[in-house]
Amino acid sequence: MQAPDFWWRRERSTMAKLLSPLGTVLGALTLARMRGTGASVGLPVVCIGNPTVGGAGKTPTAIHLARRLARQGRRPAILTRGYGGREHGPVQVDPAHHHAEDVGDEPLLLARAAPTYVARDRIAGALTAVQDSADILLMDDGFQNPALAKSLSILVVDAGVGVGNGLCVPAGPLRAPLGPQLARAQALLVLGEGAPGERVAREGYAAGLVVLRGRLAPEAQAVARLFGRRVLAYAGIGRPGKFFETLKSLGVLPVVTREFPDHHVFTAAEAAELRQQAEEEDLLLVTTEKDAVRLAGSEAGEGLLEASEVLPVRLALEPHSAKALDRMLAGAIA
Repeated sequence: MQAPDFWWRRERSTMAKLLSPLGTVLGALTLARMRGTGASVGLPVVCIGNPTVGGAGKTPTAIHLARRLARQGRRPAILTRGYGGREHGPVQVDPAHHHAEDVGDEPLLLARAAPTYVARDRIAGALTAVQDSADILLMDDGFQNPALAKSLSILVVDAGVGVGNGLCVPAGPLRAPLGPQLARAQALLVLGEGAPGERVAREGYAAGLVVLRGRLAPEAQAVARLFGRRVLAYAGIGRPGKFFETLKSLGVLPVVTREFPDHHVFTAAEAAELRQQAEEEDLLLVTTEKDAVRLAGSEAGEGLLEASEVLPVRLALEPHSAKALDRMLAGAIA
């Protein structure tokens, strides 16, 4: 399912107002669940979450943290629910063996950075990672899940959209009311630039959070290959439009754009259609790294992937924010 456009407009639409009572109820239920006391597994737990549904940059943030901690001599392990996969776990993700249909797309990306465990039961997943000698746990999502006690919670927000209209699902993108969510976090990471993100940052400061700043930076080699090219860009992520705008900002020419729902599994017919359209219009196919790991799991997808360029992105923190993050990680470990 793709998030409706009215979620991300600050002015509340008629549909948002009609759905607002239901959003109030569901948001209150989520908030009540968040008040639960989590269990400890004897290791520090750093949670990377977001206050809204949809893509905000959690996965690149988790990858950055895992690599950052490894450089500091730690042994991080990543816990994830494995959305879109059939494995309930706990199971360690093996990119050489697992496909997206097994464990989901994001865990395959995470496993490139650190040992990654898919587990619907967060405590079982954490205990498995402990047995495998991890000394710090990173939760990719799970901020609203109270099962596991958290040492440090970082909420990630896309500055381009912030928290949209400020309402709870299904009236808006929030998982629970923003204020109480901020009260349960210690840091707010604002990615990119934009007035919506600045509004959330001000609320973060008011709530006493450490506000970090960063951006998702495309890999230079991929940018060099794509610069000036006419492309057919396709994506099945939380906000495909953000990917298309990134391409434009890099000097790439997205002549045709195709949006698919988040975690979309491409059919053989869709793969053939994309390849045919690109060939007929003499366009280069380009997609996201997250889409690429899903395509790698099927025969139809492999053909489309071989014909496509992939644009990976990495989290780049501002220097002051990087220092603040290291202090917070040291505090969580201590």
